[in-house]
Amino acid sequence: MNTGNQTGNNSNNNSNNTAVLLLAYGGPDKLEDVPAYLLDIRGGRETPQELVDEITHRYSEIGGRSPLLEITRSAAAQLQAQIGLPVYVGMRHWFPYINEAVAQMAADGVRQIIAVCMAPHYSSLSIGAYRKKLDEAIAALPAAERPSVTFVESWHKQPEYLEAVANNVRRALQQFPSEERGGVLVVFTAHSLPEFIVQRGEPYDRQLRETAALLAQRLGLADGRWLFSYQSAAKTGVPWLGPQIEDLVADLAAQGVRNLLIAPIGFIADHVEVLYDIDIGVQEIAHKAGVRVERPPMLNDSPALVNTLAAIVAGASEGVAV
Repeated sequence: MNTGNQTGNNSNNNSNNTAVLLLAYGGPDKLEDVPAYLLDIRGGRETPQELVDEITHRYSEIGGRSPLLEITRSAAAQLQAQIGLPVYVGMRHWFPYINEAVAQMAADGVRQIIAVCMAPHYSSLSIGAYRKKLDEAIAALPAAERPSVTFVESWHKQPEYLEAVANNVRRALQQFPSEERGGVLVVFTAHSLPEFIVQRGEPYDRQLRETAALLAQRLGLADGRWLFSYQSAAKTGVPWLGPQIEDLVADLAAQGVRNLLIAPIGFIADHVEVLYDIDIGVQEIAHKAGVRVERPPMLNDSPALVNTLAAIVAGASEGVAV
């Protein structure tokens, strides 16, 4: 297994010792990694064999591995070439872990980190967890080597991101016959989280709905032509944010809706929640209900995503000597 960083140490001249750190969730490199991957996600708690088998099955259905690291490294390399700063990659739950990336950055003499999560919307359970891992990694360094950090907490209204997603939705709509496009219902989705995050005032749900509304505006979608839904809720014994896309598709089919475009907006890249939960799980439900579902491509490592990241870094760099 290659756990090293493939980008940051191939840096351009960087006299001010500033670098970018892209943070992503991580995913197994092969099916045999799934038990250890789940153990990491669960904080060392034993994983029921039924869950191991289910997650292994899902990864087997999408090619036997997660493409997330490859996508993130490609985006990092392109971003580095575009902005002239070294760009590193750290994963929250798999190799290369955030602490490995930070240790390499310190060894390379990085003194200022601009950290960007590959997820636009803030929650303590998502973005906050990345920040905690980053803080722990920096604290583990000798005091003299600890870099300062500019941490981007959210970028859900970044114009370049909105336009990139809107363009992909426009292209996906072209897959429907021209006479049917006016009746296609667009459903924006994001990963569900426990309801208690809203009860304690976190902005996750609000930010997602703002993103959805801004996208609908850019796309010229009138009220009634678009909805927002959650997906990929876990079974934890507590209520999760809804409605869930599986339930929504069945309800819409019962109402006579026959054409859906499902656009994940809380995700940037292809991984199991998109490639399995939407492309396989939701498609099976839709097919049985007589509903056609199309999905726009994810931004992945596209030039549009790289331009978005460059704009985010430029904004975060204000006040940082680079």
